[in-house]
Amino acid sequence: MKNKNAARIRNALLLLLIAPFSTQAQQSDESGNDWGLGVGVAIRDTLYAGETNHVQAFPYVHYEGERFFIKGPMLGYKIVKGEIFTLSGFVAANLNSVDADDFGVAELALNGIDRNLLEDRKNAADAGLSASFNIESAGEFELDIRGDITGTSDGYQASLDYRYPFQVGPVTLIPGIGVTALADDTANYYYGTLSKEVSRGVVDYKPGQVTIPHIGITAVLPMGSKWVGIAGLNADSYPAEITDSPLIEDETDVVPSFFIGAIRNF
Repeated sequence: MKNKNAARIRNALLLLLIAPFSTQAQQSDESGNDWGLGVGVAIRDTLYAGETNHVQAFPYVHYEGERFFIKGPMLGYKIVKGEIFTLSGFVAANLNSVDADDFGVAELALNGIDRNLLEDRKNAADAGLSASFNIESAGEFELDIRGDITGTSDGYQASLDYRYPFQVGPVTLIPGIGVTALADDTANYYYGTLSKEVSRGVVDYKPGQVTIPHIGITAVLPMGSKWVGIAGLNADSYPAEITDSPLIEDETDVVPSFFIGAIRNF
């Protein structure tokens, strides 16, 4: 299978890295270390029909300035910056591309689909706003609203997340829970069949607006004065509107993913 398909892992897990590295960045700012470079390895379980588990290495770039920041695939600017409330505007890569050749021929055939009639789902770029409330004794709440600015899906999505970091010896553990709501254009593009495909004889399936709950935990371990190790486990729970799609692997309700990596602060 082509490497383009593994972009789905990079997107989900790079965004997962934002939270723990945000915490680390606050520590780095106090010591004058604003830049970070790292590398990680991610594994995601099967989602699309005919997929196998994917292992993917990816780079990570982090910068936390007074207002401007870079967090993996996201570039942003803090419009409002306070001790408790932060409002940021951002642009971010949406790496949810899926190459038609990444689907399994036999698995799609069982669902009545000829793989040769499918289109690729392409990468895109989003722009949006992120609002976070960070109360030391209560954890962090974050609302993220973004929309496609490249005309790929012409859709948008909103995510609400809660995270609560705490220390266990030298390790920072960050459990989190949240939900992502996808507009119909976004869900239909990535999980349904496209108009071009339907005109070729592919079954017409559109999940419409959906919500995807997720839960996970991340561990951050300082390794000396410059290096930080990180590992995490995440699980997305897909609703019936998505799992009933002929593009999705049978009995795929919960899709786990795991990542491990290291970052060096400068």
